[in-house]
Amino acid sequence: MAVRAAVDIGGTFTDLVLFDDATGALDWGKALSTPEDLIVGVFGALDAAGARPAGLDTVIHGSTVVVNALIERDGARTALVTTKGFRDVYPIGRINRPDAFNLAFTKHTPLLPRELIFELDERLDAAGEVLTPLDESGTGALADRLAALGVEAVAVVLLHAYRNPEHEVRAGQILRTRLPGCHITLSQQISREYREFERASTTVANAFVGPLVSRYLGRLQERLWDGGSTAALSVMQSSGGVTDVATVSRQCVQMLESGPAGGVVGAIALCRTLGRRDAIAFDMGGTTAKSAVIRDLTFPLASDYFLGGYATGLPIRIPCLDIVEVGTGGGSVAWLDAAGGVHVGPRSAGAEPGPACYGRGGTRPTITDAALLLGHLAPDGPIAGGLRLDPEPARAALAPLAAELGLDLVAAAAGVLAIGAAAMADSVRAVTTERGLDPRDFALVAYGGNGPLHVSLVARELGVTDVVIPPMPAMFSALGMLMADARYDVVQTAVRTVRPESVAGLEAEFADLETECAAGLETLRARAEQVRFLRAVDMRYVGQEHTVTLPMPEIPAGLGSTGSSDGSDSADGARILAGAFDAAHEERYGHSAPGEPVQVVSLRVCALGILPKPDLAKIPQGVAQPPGAAVLGDRAVVFDPAVGRVRCPVFDRGALLAGNELAGPAAIEEPTTTVLLRPGDRARVDDFGNLLVSIGASA
Repeated sequence: MAVRAAVDIGGTFTDLVLFDDATGALDWGKALSTPEDLIVGVFGALDAAGARPAGLDTVIHGSTVVVNALIERDGARTALVTTKGFRDVYPIGRINRPDAFNLAFTKHTPLLPRELIFELDERLDAAGEVLTPLDESGTGALADRLAALGVEAVAVVLLHAYRNPEHEVRAGQILRTRLPGCHITLSQQISREYREFERASTTVANAFVGPLVSRYLGRLQERLWDGGSTAALSVMQSSGGVTDVATVSRQCVQMLESGPAGGVVGAIALCRTLGRRDAIAFDMGGTTAKSAVIRDLTFPLASDYFLGGYATGLPIRIPCLDIVEVGTGGGSVAWLDAAGGVHVGPRSAGAEPGPACYGRGGTRPTITDAALLLGHLAPDGPIAGGLRLDPEPARAALAPLAAELGLDLVAAAAGVLAIGAAAMADSVRAVTTERGLDPRDFALVAYGGNGPLHVSLVARELGVTDVVIPPMPAMFSALGMLMADARYDVVQTAVRTVRPESVAGLEAEFADLETECAAGLETLRARAEQVRFLRAVDMRYVGQEHTVTLPMPEIPAGLGSTGSSDGSDSADGARILAGAFDAAHEERYGHSAPGEPVQVVSLRVCALGILPKPDLAKIPQGVAQPPGAAVLGDRAVVFDPAVGRVRCPVFDRGALLAGNELAGPAAIEEPTTTVLLRPGDRARVDDFGNLLVSIGASA
């Protein structure tokens, strides 16, 4: 019997989903996250599910360990080694000024001090040709100096190593010999793209978290083995695919958005089941809310990830899903600034102590406390970790805020939810309106422990009328990991202007990258049903600074090769490629310049190892009227403080049948979350147990 498990560690809860291949049964476990040792929370979720490591055939893991370490600057003592004359590239950065008149602007803060940045005597030109050979004796002397400084990790970022890694590889060999046990990261192992600052920032981040991540994954694998499991641990990547521990231990930054990526993968699988091509994935957990746009069932990949935001953040250049995150979750704290303005988040009560209503010592008012006081959550309701919601501590936490605002508790609580909803709507606008898209054209797929509770309010902020809430929404990101395929990405900068002769060589270069990607999947290929390759190119008009990424267009056989004697085949291939870029530029920016010369900047290849996925069962069929067994009673709920409390029917989601219809106001409860239908909302249960919600106009 094969049982597959996926574990997603969030800021507040650790979620586990189990799928039994033999019976098709899904099971789950949920436990409070344990920031002091995340592995404790993993095994707490296993215990909550009544599962044991010995019964697991496959384990896929997503964790916040990387992003937490980077945000908290809690990593290894790291040194940066770079080419002579380029020591200050990393500290200086790009000096982005999105707000040109902000006199309080501060640039990014590097992960390491300047005194831990060192130079090597070597130099390549932009074509990768050697101008100055690597000083090997100087490299050895530097290694001894790093050992004396107690360095735990080293990032090696040499100029133009993306074109020719020879010097970087040799420097790495010397450093590994002289620094046994030190985590060495070479830039060409992480990023083979040009732009020295972005490549340095990515490599330094990888080295900074490398020792921590390697130890963490090693301990988790050993704990599973000690428990009798024979499963090889797989890890969710920010790109939306899974990989093995050995790969991610070298490329640790691939785990940055591993948990949220699982949710996007799940949303794509859900859209495919529902026959939809486009959607907005909206994930609200205990600490943050995340949004991503799915178009034509494809992964929304971003070329850059900015840790801490674009204005002052550190760029991480890896294949990463285009996910915008805001610090607004169920545990987000409501607070007043010096001018008396109300804010909700990004401060969070987290897992320790958690919202005040958890009864674990929390004293600050949170979104969950406000929702409980308004009746959106059941008073004295059970939650994961063996806890129960207690309205008294929530009332005590919110009372000082209400008093300072001169409001009663109900009005203050409603205000907290409204401000939180506005912040969450901004995360959706960041991936829609700011990309030239109208959120009203999309369905909103809501999940996470708090997404179903607040999505109606968020949808109203956006003018969205179509919402989908999957079964087990609080566990949806973990379930999405079971829907993911093995993935290995390679990006190679190789700038050339699109001409017949330059297009002629693309096929051979793509073929070489595909061979490399296939080798990268080797450890997971035994489980893969087949391997597919995806090709893409980064292109721009000659003279532009930034690029647009587009799928490599299909060029008919013979075109783009040496072709006919007069070169017409190659010329046709060049026209196809340039035309595809014109169309992509028009879609992205609303204008293009057909006929202007264009350049290919980088080639991208993704190898997908197609893994077996759970077949989700349909639920029993019913009629429009929900069965009596689904009715749990009612409770008083506040939707509008001016109206006051209204009686709201409460339903058991697990007892609903396909075809059942419900009208708001209503609360639909399940063990890990509550779906709240506001007045005017209507919901229908589909064949797979999804709630298809039509958002009403009234509040």
